[in-house]
Amino acid sequence: MNFYIASGFSNKENVRHVAALLQEKGHRQTYDWTQNVRASTLNDLKRIGELEKTAVIESDFFIILLPAGVGSHIEAGIALGLGKRVFIYSPSQELFSFEKTSTFYYIEGVQRYTGTLDSFVLSVLRELT
Repeated sequence: MNFYIASGFSNKENVRHVAALLQEKGHRQTYDWTQNVRASTLNDLKRIGELEKTAVIESDFFIILLPAGVGSHIEAGIALGLGKRVFIYSPSQELFSFEKTSTFYYIEGVQRYTGTLDSFVLSVLRELT
């Protein structure tokens, strides 16, 4: 199955780790944005945005690793709008607390996880089978 992982630049090593574990199981990453440098022009933003939008469209499931920025949440909105399965990982329950969470973390088709990244990936793999 094809997947896309959204997160912030500060999480890029975690994104790479999760992607590698999924790829070991035969899944294909639709776009690896962690290979990019930060955009420095509006044209860069447009080019990267188009690549990321296409990658979300081409994915069978979508992962967002928290904490993540605005762009990741827009990508999550695209995935939800297209009916993709969405998996959200947070290193702690804090981002799922009522004061800090999003309504969209709790709608149909979204699954939330905490714990280690490895246990998260194992949970996702179980859900996909």
